[in-house]
Amino acid sequence: MTPLSPTYISAFWSLPVMEVNFLIFINLLGALLLGLLVGYERSYHGRAAGMRTYGLVCMASAALTVFAGYPGFWWGGAAPGMAPVDPTRVVQGIVTGVGFLGAGVIMKQGLNINGLTTAASIWASSAIGVLVGLGFFVAAVLLALLSASLMMWGPKLEALLPSRHAMGVTLSFKAGFEPSEAELKTTLQHWGFFMAEGSLNIANAAATTWRFVMVANKSHPQPNSLFDLSRQLRQLDGVDTLQISHARN
Repeated sequence: MTPLSPTYISAFWSLPVMEVNFLIFINLLGALLLGLLVGYERSYHGRAAGMRTYGLVCMASAALTVFAGYPGFWWGGAAPGMAPVDPTRVVQGIVTGVGFLGAGVIMKQGLNINGLTTAASIWASSAIGVLVGLGFFVAAVLLALLSASLMMWGPKLEALLPSRHAMGVTLSFKAGFEPSEAELKTTLQHWGFFMAEGSLNIANAAATTWRFVMVANKSHPQPNSLFDLSRQLRQLDGVDTLQISHARN
């Protein structure tokens, strides 16, 4: 049977092959909807990876998994003797590929690392697609609901629990001024903060610049807002300019 023969071409449109195609389509549609569900939270919060990204990742993961279950229907069923495919090897390739995609959304800006939650949720979206492709539909739905719920309500839960806020601070001192580490640490301790061990970075050019992370040693330090902290830090001896932000990772 030649590739261009009518018999070979019609095999792609035979009833058994069409039934398998329809079953695969249902799997892909379900994976797409679950991916959109997880991606909506990221899209709602204005992240770079939104509903389309999550939907595509989840659907593609399902497609790359589900086809391995029907080797007897590959090429229109013209190769019935095909050996079964090991799904675990397919999953390994999916995890590797999605890992590169997740790495692309992680950005480091100063002391802040952004995109870790998005990268993790993209990876979870691929796992949802794999579950759909393997036929674990209930588990896939539950994983999608858990992932979406965690991203929507996880921050609210974190806000209710006791935590220590961390601030990334850059202090530039006036030319010729020699700051005292002991005095700065004493001042931070009086406010209810401490300098994170090993975070201090000192640069000397025309003026001295200190970069460090200050961490609250109690739930409600004073001052406790960026505005109040910036005003207090500007009043320190020798401070010329400063930059302060939440140190997130």
